[in-house]
Amino acid sequence: MLKPNVLRKKKDFSTIYNEGKSVGERYVVLFYKKNDLPYNRTAFLASKKVGNSVIRNRARRLMKESYRKLEQYLESGYDLIWIARKTINNLKCEDVKKSMEAALKKPGILKK
Repeated sequence: MLKPNVLRKKKDFSTIYNEGKSVGERYVVLFYKKNDLPYNRTAFLASKKVGNSVIRNRARRLMKESYRKLEQYLESGYDLIWIARKTINNLKCEDVKKSMEAALKKPGILKK
């Protein structure tokens, strides 16, 4: 994931939360909104409800790795915010990938 493909500005987050749509899965929640760019921009979040900093960082790493594996199969032109749920603790990467894949299939962002 390249640097310009990462969401950082508060304005972008607010726009996605307010104008975008969301999909909930067992381990992750996806907020998404169509953008006018030829590539996807993403952000990975884990709140303090997930656990301490070690657990939150692991949750973000799991989501990033799962996204990396799915990235080639995605439609382009979306802003995506991934939020880890508390249930993500003690999971393998494959479980998180399946949950993210299911979340992407619902709105039709996954090409598979």
